[in-house]
Amino acid sequence: MAKGSSSPAERLDRYRSMRDFDRTEEPSGEAAPDGEARPAARGRFVVQRHRARRLHYDLRLEVDGVLASWAVPKGPTLDPKARHLAVHVEDHPIEYADFEGVIPSGEYGGGDVIVWDRGTWSPVRTDDPAAAIAGGELHFDLAGEKLAGRFVLVRTDRGGERSGKEQWLLLHKDDDDAQPGWDPEDHPRSVKSGRTNEEVKADPESLWHGDRPAAEAEVKVKAEGAPEGASAGWPPLPTWDGPTEDELAALDALGAKGRWTVQGHELALTNLDKVLFPGRDDEAPVTKRDLIRYHAVIAPVLLPHLADRPLNTHRYPNGVDKPGFWHKEVPSHAPEWLSRWRNDEADPGETEWYAVPDSVATLVWLANFAAIELHPWTSRLVDVHQPTYALFDIDPGAKTTWDEVLFLARLHRTALEHLGVEGLPKVTGQRGVQIWVPVAPGYTFEQTRAWTESVSKAVGRTVPELISWAWTKSDRRGLARLDYTQNVKNKTLVAPYSARPAPGAPVSVPIEWDELDDPDLHPDRWTVRTVVDRVAAIGDPFARLLGVDQVLPDL
Repeated sequence: MAKGSSSPAERLDRYRSMRDFDRTEEPSGEAAPDGEARPAARGRFVVQRHRARRLHYDLRLEVDGVLASWAVPKGPTLDPKARHLAVHVEDHPIEYADFEGVIPSGEYGGGDVIVWDRGTWSPVRTDDPAAAIAGGELHFDLAGEKLAGRFVLVRTDRGGERSGKEQWLLLHKDDDDAQPGWDPEDHPRSVKSGRTNEEVKADPESLWHGDRPAAEAEVKVKAEGAPEGASAGWPPLPTWDGPTEDELAALDALGAKGRWTVQGHELALTNLDKVLFPGRDDEAPVTKRDLIRYHAVIAPVLLPHLADRPLNTHRYPNGVDKPGFWHKEVPSHAPEWLSRWRNDEADPGETEWYAVPDSVATLVWLANFAAIELHPWTSRLVDVHQPTYALFDIDPGAKTTWDEVLFLARLHRTALEHLGVEGLPKVTGQRGVQIWVPVAPGYTFEQTRAWTESVSKAVGRTVPELISWAWTKSDRRGLARLDYTQNVKNKTLVAPYSARPAPGAPVSVPIEWDELDDPDLHPDRWTVRTVVDRVAAIGDPFARLLGVDQVLPDL
């Protein structure tokens, strides 16, 4: 129990007695060197989603230099009618507020932990929250990324002799922030990394971010600058030839369905005249035949960005003006020659077999399957836990203009030039711009995400009037988000030269930095009908990023 008369060190004795810090990455809360107290921001709170023996949420409030803590099995909620059990547990050190990772099996609390929500809190009706907790009732306001408004903790039972755990109730007042029926399980991702508990369990590398205390923010790299585990370089990729003129003529000559042989593979094509994309600007609609032809012709440029990578797809079998759906698992009717990869780490119910595009015929099969959007993993099969890129995603809000998106992209250009880092932008085919920075083998997703977060936060601080860091679009007040959370295993961005689900079949297209200054540039400028001519004229700017073994500078 938090008591104002106890020092933080005394109040952490029980926490330390329950843990072996040679085995767990949890912070111990030891005093800083020379005995000085660790600095702490006043009024922080965190909620951690913790899968130990049972799933629960840990609510932690900063009180007198430590984190007063409650385990909430059903989690905090904005539902004013809910009364959720909260078990008062031992105080935790302030450093624990940023912990996200895995506690080893066999240790107290063993399991995976994410930072589910965080922000600031303030007590209500008291100037001494420690005394209020000791008295068994605390009223407080939260200002987090998910939680907001007035909460109340009320002790109902001081606990039996066996457990010694006090039973409390956690409730939300019926105020302007209340939302009837609000369920924390509908919002499962970390506000720190964008990852789920499952993703943290699969890739539990931990790294303190740049806005943390210096001793905890360091990215572990080798003395010579290469990341831990770095190899000699990324394995080289093959090159591909496109279809012949005779093969394309045979496709054009097919009726509504038929068999087409391309580069030695025979495919059964269906509904070739079905409209997948409505027309735009008085152009004819784009049919499945058109998409198949585009996939075949663009294949020599597109395949280097897909090969050796598991693929997620966004399918629209009834056309892009009808709802689509994500599809990852290779279907049972896929041809035997289709390259596949089995994810041995998949949990029950998760995708096990992924397609790995490595031929013109595979791209044709995907188009016939109405896979409109192609989203390759950021990592390659050589090690799916090592990203090949650090990714920046400029995600415009409802009020963000195209000129503001371009301005934000130019700020990233300036930042990367200042750091001496090679990267290039691409328009998304919808409203935004993404920036891809190639990295050497050996980085973890935690490291690329932390690095991009530091750069993004620096860019965002220069134009705070354009940026919101809120997690949901509804909370961003129409502002843009610089989304660094895409740097996660199996969380993907659309591939270069992939079509997007909009009229005219726009395409996500890599560009040169100076094209940001082109007055004719707009994010959906090129379509499946026009981008092939662009590539024929200037090539693929992203081609020079492939396989680049770049070490990211310390920030």
